[in-house]
Amino acid sequence: MFGPESTGKTVLAKQLAEHYNTIYVPEFSRTYALEKNKTNDVLTEDDVIPIAKGQMFLENELTKAAKNLLICDTNLLETKVYAEVYYKGFYNESLTASAIENHYNLYFLTYIDIPWEADEVRDKPNERETMFNAFKKALNDYNKPYVLLKGTFKERFDLAVKHIDKLILEHA
Repeated sequence: MFGPESTGKTVLAKQLAEHYNTIYVPEFSRTYALEKNKTNDVLTEDDVIPIAKGQMFLENELTKAAKNLLICDTNLLETKVYAEVYYKGFYNESLTASAIENHYNLYFLTYIDIPWEADEVRDKPNERETMFNAFKKALNDYNKPYVLLKGTFKERFDLAVKHIDKLILEHA
């Protein structure tokens, strides 16, 4: 899953994992941010690398338990894009290299056509289009394979299943 906040990534990741009887990798940055919120701390540029490391740790650990298919709620490229937008001028060579080198068979870019829902972590309801464009640009810049998911949750799910089934057949 790849895209701005409140575009259905987590809902879809959970649904797909259940549909394919596998597991999904949750978004580490959400857990990390919620922990910081408990002490009224805000995320800063210094948190980017710990978030990236936490995300990769989860992904590496859960890959071992996945049943031929692993659904990721987010990844390092998303962390990189968020860092560059939130912390203007942010650049970390190691994060950039890892984000580009990590291979995923397919990205699902989630569009902003579902209503934004506030929660204790989401903070940019008026910047979803800017974020969407930044995510799309990253996928195009690094030649990452992706499918744009738009419409209702069911339409998104059905399209994702169609493309995952195709990948499974190709790799059988």
